[in-house]
Amino acid sequence: MWRHVAANGMTLLIVLLFVVGGAILWGTRIYTSPGPLAQPICLEIPSGSSMSAVSESLEERGAISDATIFRIGADYEGKTTQIKAGSFLVPQQASMDQVLSLITESGRSTCGTVVNYRIGVASSSVQVNELNTETQRYEELARFDLGAEEVPESYDRAKAAAGTRFQITVAEGTTTWGVVEALRQVDLLTGEIETIPPEGSLAPELYEVRLEQDRGTLIAQMQALQQERLQAAWSERVDDLPLENPEEVLILASIIEKETGVADERRQVASVFVNRLNVGMRLQTDPTVIYGITEGRSVLGRGLRRSELREPTPYNTYVIPALPPTPIANPGEASIRAAVNPDSTDYIFFVADGTGGHAFAQTLDEHNRNVARWRQIEAERANQQPSNN
Repeated sequence: MWRHVAANGMTLLIVLLFVVGGAILWGTRIYTSPGPLAQPICLEIPSGSSMSAVSESLEERGAISDATIFRIGADYEGKTTQIKAGSFLVPQQASMDQVLSLITESGRSTCGTVVNYRIGVASSSVQVNELNTETQRYEELARFDLGAEEVPESYDRAKAAAGTRFQITVAEGTTTWGVVEALRQVDLLTGEIETIPPEGSLAPELYEVRLEQDRGTLIAQMQALQQERLQAAWSERVDDLPLENPEEVLILASIIEKETGVADERRQVASVFVNRLNVGMRLQTDPTVIYGITEGRSVLGRGLRRSELREPTPYNTYVIPALPPTPIANPGEASIRAAVNPDSTDYIFFVADGTGGHAFAQTLDEHNRNVARWRQIEAERANQQPSNN
């Protein structure tokens, strides 16, 4: 009898093991297989959301087939408490495993509405973009000047909507004064900027920001990133660089930034200035003279006068035999790296070539020929301009 009972118990245990094992295999297959979502969706997760609430929302929207299996998978992977707030693009037929990774790993929003405050060299603007989940491309809803008295309704709606992402993009070559003035006009931010930070100390970059973020905190973040980039570049500088410290690297990088917008030219431009410093030649660069006139508070908007090129100022590199006393703009990381690792050339001259780039030269005769070609291009362009009469 007891043998019969034991045999029945063993049989039941084996059956239960098979059932449990089969259930686990079935659940695992559902968890890792392509999901039911026919079209991509934008999933918004408010701050403080629970895994239970998110899994129910995903099931209701057809992104997953079973909220319970999703929660079990999250618990098994130890991610139940790692859910991030934001707006996430859930691709077509994404598996539960893929969806869980989207909402727990990077924390960087990938869809929804984005308001970007773009701080440029000459002007600043606001763009409101929204991701089209079908094309997976952002479409512009509005664009207007930063500080405009009247703003589009779409901007106000975006600011008030849950899940909207906010970004501030600082362009390479902006001045610190310009960045601070622009930040003061961003109505998203709070707090005062008591003093203008040192020129060149703010890293050009795209910054994710939030409603009512403190302006001073954001400035500190920009300064920390610029210092990080500068110290990293200084530690990797080439030998025999005629720069005494990281601050001089930042000064030279800011001049490189203002002299060329062509990425492939930065190290060539750097080589010209390094070669001049090595032989004691004046840098003779217009952007430094302009900075001495405007103090970085405006765009000059005209050509330099001969008298301005002759006037002794701390920033007139046609007169002073060295670097100016401070940077003249906020250089980007590429220009900083060009300053510490210039091309190895014999160039000591360059001038615009009419294509957006520059013609480089080793001798004054060669440079004069390049200048003559540029003057000819300027004259031809002037003749092609329509008459105002």
